This record gives sequence, structure tokens and C-alpha cells, in this order.
Amino acid sequence: MKFILIFGPQAVGKMTIGHELEKITSLKLFHNHQTIELLQPYFGFSPEMWRISDLIRKEIFEQMAQNDKAGLIFTYVWAFDQPNDWEFIEQACTIFESKGHEVCFVELEAALEERLIRNRTPHRLQHKPTKRDVEQSEKNLMLSMEQHRLNSLPGEITRKNYIRIQTKDLAPDVTAYLIKQRFHLK
Repeated sequence: MKFILIFGPQAVGKMTIGHELEKITSLKLFHNHQTIELLQPYFGFSPEMWRISDLIRKEIFEQMAQNDKAGLIFTYVWAFDQPNDWEFIEQACTIFESKGHEVCFVELEAALEERLIRNRTPHRLQHKPTKRDVEQSEKNLMLSMEQHRLNSLPGEITRKNYIRIQTKDLAPDVTAYLIKQRFHLK
């Protein structure tokens, strides 16, 4: 089994590329908004919502790591300046690696102008109801950029199974194919 972690800032294309990767491999996509959209109506964007979201995600990781599926694709907005995000990533990787599974990191990047355009795409809004208030979503996107570092620094990711992709000029299906080739996904 392979655990493919696709990370990068909001609206960089994580979920869209994850959907394309799911189409051309036998891996299943679990995008980060699946837990957010489940919990946000009950708890808002509160610390309790994030705590429960992490619990659900980790439980899904535990169960997936114990089966014989080909693998799992997970998307995440990783704030590199936040120790608890590093801890979450380490825990997720440990769940899979402790069962002998391979972990692969895919970092996506794109300029702010491109991400603001993508923030309004029908595909994104279809799968992420909390993004449908586009004005608020754009404010959150801008604020998170001001408050956090959402892409790694050169050399910060030291894993051998790592690729960084500039997505501005790449179609999602082309990016998915690059990921499939790089990590020999079936």
C-alpha cells in the first residue's frame, strides 16, 4: 500500500489532482474537506471541529493501513510554521509506515493570482460547500497566507519519496500522471 500525501496552500489543486489520480490508479481519495464539511455545520470552524476532524482522519488512516487496498490519497493544507501540523503529518506517516507501507509526499504550488481563480471553479464549489461563499473563502485564503507559511522551504522536506510541482501551467490530469509515474502507482 502507498499513502500519497498531497499538500499545499488553499486552491492550489490538491483535491482536483487527487480526483484525477484516483481515476488513473487503484488508490482512493480522502480529501481534507470530507471531514471539514461533515463537522463544520455542527461546530463551525472551532478548535473542537479541528480536534474531531483529526480524530476521524487518524481513525480512517488506521483502518486503511490495516487492509490490503492499493493505497490512499490524502490532501492537506500544511502550515509549516505550526508544530501541531508537523505532529499530525508525522502521526499520519507513522500509522502507514508502522505497517510497512510506503509514504509519498506531493507538494503543490501556484501563484496567488492562479489560486484566486481556482477558488471559484465549479469543481471546487461542488465538493466544498464551505467555499461557496466565495468572498469569505477568498478572505480566508488571503489571511492564511499572511498568517502561515503554506509551502516548504528548499530542503525542508527530506523524505526520499517527495516531489514538488508547480501547477500553474499543468492540467490536473497531466499532474496526476506525473505523480503516478514518479511513485510507480498502479
